[in-house]
Amino acid sequence: MTGDWRVDRIGAALRGENPTVLRRLESGFAVIGDVQFLPGYSVLLADQSGVQRLSDLPRSKRLGFLSDMDRLGEAVERACRRLDPAFRRVNLEILGNTDPFLHAHVWPRFDWESAELVSKPVWLYPRERWSDEQFRLGPRHDVLREAIGRELDWLRSMA
Repeated sequence: MTGDWRVDRIGAALRGENPTVLRRLESGFAVIGDVQFLPGYSVLLADQSGVQRLSDLPRSKRLGFLSDMDRLGEAVERACRRLDPAFRRVNLEILGNTDPFLHAHVWPRFDWESAELVSKPVWLYPRERWSDEQFRLGPRHDVLREAIGRELDWLRSMA
């Protein structure tokens, strides 16, 4: 995964050029995270460039985004629970402190995480985890990508 798609993740997703896209949802794109030190980490990207905050959307679109965040969270939970017996829970966050576009983080949490971090926010993980090559998204995550995608499809069919 190289190229300019990271500069404009939403535009790249709209053009079909963002390789992290799992599925197109009603309000945006479910994507798998660039780093996978917590396997299954995913992000919901709003499908409108220029939208920075949830409050930038009209109420109906806000509710759609939150519904898609819930759907992605449930898909990650179902996939991770099936793939790893140490799955614990999912954390959902809309932060927006670094990237200037509306997005929601979906973090799976596991019992194998260190005791000093498992009950704390993911952002307290050491900085090296975010850039260590061993955690970079790659072909070894294809099974996880497919599992989350299947769960998203199943949840859509149940709606």
